[in-house]
Amino acid sequence: MTASRAMPQDQADGLRRLFAPVATRHLPVVSNPHMAFGGVMLERICTALANLGRHTLVVDAGERSPQPRELAALGLAECVEPLSTEVSYLAARGLPLRFVDHRGSTGAFLQAVADAAPQADVILVHAPAGDLCRLFAHAEPGRCAHPLVLSDERPASVTHAYAAMKLLTQRAGLAVHDLLLSAAAGSRRAERIAQQLGRCADDFLGAAVRECLRVDPATAQAADPPPLAGGWPAAGAMAYRHMAATRAMN
Repeated sequence: MTASRAMPQDQADGLRRLFAPVATRHLPVVSNPHMAFGGVMLERICTALANLGRHTLVVDAGERSPQPRELAALGLAECVEPLSTEVSYLAARGLPLRFVDHRGSTGAFLQAVADAAPQADVILVHAPAGDLCRLFAHAEPGRCAHPLVLSDERPASVTHAYAAMKLLTQRAGLAVHDLLLSAAAGSRRAERIAQQLGRCADDFLGAAVRECLRVDPATAQAADPPPLAGGWPAAGAMAYRHMAATRAMN
């Protein structure tokens, strides 16, 4: 009786693959300097990921983010600050450009960050759309969530969010986005803004706003955020959902 060809010749190899460590996932978050509560939105995302049991490294490279420490020139590990058992922080304004290659890609920065923070399950990169294009234009499928675009109700913030989607779509081919909208619980404009951004992305960019959530920065951090329409899921969890599904299949 011959052995089945479906049976692995080395059963230990199957066990090794089953319990092999899964690569860190990346969450690009588009910074928006016209928002009043951008920091609060990042905190809500980290809380949602912590509730999923994930340790998040926040790589803060936004327009108003702190400059990296001088030690960053020698190595990034000494610059990673633990904020809690679930969150670490790296001040990184302008830092990705130090890793640019001949193609204009700064993807090597992502590996350097992962090496500096091996405890991180998720690397949240908070940066302008141009920086995210250089970082994620050649992102490995399955390791990168759709870019998460931040906005609030003010016109300058909404305009900046649309411009970011345009840049990500046309320059990096990242044509599917999620939207996190900072708005008061009783706002009558939030759903209209979300619909407007979705229509403009579809009509003028050939892009899609896949999911959207309104978060009231005045509510308690642990409170469940209300959906805009269609029962969309909680912030952070929505951006991480397909990554978690990928992890479960590995």
